[in-house]
Amino acid sequence: MLDRLFKDKNSVFWILQLFGWTGYFILRVFTALTYGLELMEYASRAFLLMLVGLCLSLMMRYIYRQCRAKSLPIVSLTAVITSVFFGGLFSFIEVKYIIIEESGGLALLGNAMFESTALFAWSTLYFSFHYYNDLQEQRAKALAAVAMAHQAQLKMLRYQLNPHFLFNTLNAISTLVLEKDTSSANKMLTKLSSFLRYTLVNQPTQKVSLEQEIYTLQLYLEIERVRFEDRLSVVFDVQEEAKMALIPSLILQPHVENAIKYAIAPSLDGGTLKIHARRDGKNLVISLEDDGPGMDDPDKPISTSSSGVGIVNTRDRLNQIYGDSHTFFIQNIEPTGLRVWMKIPFETEEDLQVKK
Repeated sequence: MLDRLFKDKNSVFWILQLFGWTGYFILRVFTALTYGLELMEYASRAFLLMLVGLCLSLMMRYIYRQCRAKSLPIVSLTAVITSVFFGGLFSFIEVKYIIIEESGGLALLGNAMFESTALFAWSTLYFSFHYYNDLQEQRAKALAAVAMAHQAQLKMLRYQLNPHFLFNTLNAISTLVLEKDTSSANKMLTKLSSFLRYTLVNQPTQKVSLEQEIYTLQLYLEIERVRFEDRLSVVFDVQEEAKMALIPSLILQPHVENAIKYAIAPSLDGGTLKIHARRDGKNLVISLEDDGPGMDDPDKPISTSSSGVGIVNTRDRLNQIYGDSHTFFIQNIEPTGLRVWMKIPFETEEDLQVKK
């Protein structure tokens, strides 16, 4: 029930405002009763104080919105300073224009401390609500990521371990055996085994180093090179620093397979596949390029095709893992070819350990 209520932040804010300042009004009226003051007269003044407090809290809300994403020490310091300032202003308005009583020294200080405490309590509730809501959103996002990961894994397995790849590989191994080239056949079986183990063991939610991902791509490409021989040319242009960056497991392989299937295989002369990776400040930039015919409409891949499945799957995974902190697009390049380009946050194993 709380989860459903907290989905509409604006409604919850006004509900809490209503109950909170109504409680403040009741507290002020109760205080008047304990001091034997005229109830009706003081109630009207307490109501005005409640409206003033409501307006001041709205001003504080605007300030807090600007710093909510900051670190906890900065947020805490802002809350204290803001509560003290607006508490003093609240007390001044109360004594000068509403209650209008002759008081000074410790009495004024005590009144200012009371109002500051009330506003600090409001601040605590404000941040507690938002932190709780953010926690719930992160939890929901994590659960959605797990669900999507399982779906992504099934899609990837269907896409990556397609019968054509396995058939062609096993057929090539069979040919090597018949030709009594047992050494080459054994090497190819070893690479196929390593590649299949990697694709089956690694979960879509897992992040691996770019170096490890490239090693797996090399296994796949070396297997395919047996089929295409000199028709398949591969160029790796990977910055040394970029190799330690973490990326989602198997995020590149579907696009390499697309390049093999749609750019290299149909051409009598084969083609070249280029894989670039570099660090760009706080980001990692990766691009895959082929010199094939490109796509009719790179912005709208057909999700039912094998190439479309890989592209849509990549977009879904990157959106789920990085949200707005990533860029992914596909474009045709001149004179011919296709480029798959992605930019994701640069993070290493050490960065993840620090976060933990």
